[in-house]
Amino acid sequence: MIEDYELIDSGDGRKLERFGKYVLARPCSQAMWRPELSDDRWNRADASFDREDGNRWHGRTNLPKEWTIETAGIKFKLGGTDFGHLGIFPEQRAQWKWIRNEVKERGQERGVSVLNLFAYSGGSTMAAALGGAEVCHLDASKGMVEWARENARLNGLGDKPIRWIVDDAHKFMKREIRRGHKYDAIILDPPTFGRGAGGEMYKIERDLKETLSLVKELLSNHPAFVLFSSHTPGLSEIVAKNILSQLFPTATLESGEMLLEGKALQCPSGIYCRAVFPSSN
Repeated sequence: MIEDYELIDSGDGRKLERFGKYVLARPCSQAMWRPELSDDRWNRADASFDREDGNRWHGRTNLPKEWTIETAGIKFKLGGTDFGHLGIFPEQRAQWKWIRNEVKERGQERGVSVLNLFAYSGGSTMAAALGGAEVCHLDASKGMVEWARENARLNGLGDKPIRWIVDDAHKFMKREIRRGHKYDAIILDPPTFGRGAGGEMYKIERDLKETLSLVKELLSNHPAFVLFSSHTPGLSEIVAKNILSQLFPTATLESGEMLLEGKALQCPSGIYCRAVFPSSN
């Protein structure tokens, strides 16, 4: 399997990563240790990004407008954004592998329908579709949904059963509930703070309970899993487990930290919690 991502080094609030043939240095607030490599190695990065005086790229002209990598068996179009993002969160790689395998295994019993909320550039959508699921991909950003559609085409999924939705998550879920639509699996990585397609404001500490209550209503009578992940500082694995255990008492919970990994020290980058329901067999 091709692996175009690598965490090269981290420390002093920074991370040094390789995306294909390009090496980038970007902020990483949890990297409180010291870097293991020399300043010279960091200075040889193709480009860097910092937030010390606003959001700024250095050496951005060394990067192409866009390029393609493959990681966890999925191809991604990358490009530097004004906020330092690239169109991928590689700490989700373990989740993408899990989604693909879980959907494939469940699909041997019957078809699996998946709803991917706050879906960004579609890593989880690609994983589910590659596993054989029917997928509904939702994000509030029209630009990100188009980016995800490009990723689908890169992965040979252009003609697969994927619905592409630009909408506010809560509004869409409430409509789906009224329509009687159900999903066997739901994936969500809500933002700490965000705005919906119509300018609606989302704050995770205020809105997460409603989000997950709507998720529960949208699950089919034979659910497979709910996969919740978060990059919100202060939202711990235990908090996620407590919330999901109350909502889904019959499910088995699997949780942990999402990690950036390579030859360097592991770098924590958020948490996940999976509610996995018993097989119908």
